[in-house]
Amino acid sequence: MSEGRARDAEVTKAAILGAARLQFAAQGFDRTTIRSVAAAAGVDPALVMHYFRSKNGLFEAAAALNVEIPDLTGIAPDRLAATLVPVFSRFWGPEGPLLPLLRAATSNPAARESLITIFTEQVAPALSVLVPDRATERSALIGGQLIGIAVARYIIGVPTLQEMDDETLAVWLGPVFAHYVTAEP
Repeated sequence: MSEGRARDAEVTKAAILGAARLQFAAQGFDRTTIRSVAAAAGVDPALVMHYFRSKNGLFEAAAALNVEIPDLTGIAPDRLAATLVPVFSRFWGPEGPLLPLLRAATSNPAARESLITIFTEQVAPALSVLVPDRATERSALIGGQLIGIAVARYIIGVPTLQEMDDETLAVWLGPVFAHYVTAEP
């Protein structure tokens, strides 16, 4: 394959993934179709199947994300929420790439596994620099809190949480996250 064709293939795959992420986020796994993703990306549905083999393959590729957590070294426990809430709001907000995973995780094993992988391979190691012990348990508690807020805010649509800005949410979550990081089990 020539360099130009390879570059075009990467551009096409990126367009398909972008359209898929938006549709999975807006419509969920069940209502998103290969045809609708292809139409949004401006390609033939056969091309989507060529690159991703199936709707599950497309979803898995769209769900493979790198959550860019800042280096938490030296962050005071009471500042952890102020650091993490904006990061996770960006990823789980209405346009966020993690919202499709959240919507689908209760019924789709691939989504559930992708979400677990993000927490075990990205979130837990990032938090481990803050905790003296039991990083896995402490990370799971913080992750569970973030998932619960994201579900209530962006999927269920609890008005108070939807209206609350990230800074205020971080103030409320600050003592909770500090407790998770410092409490003696």
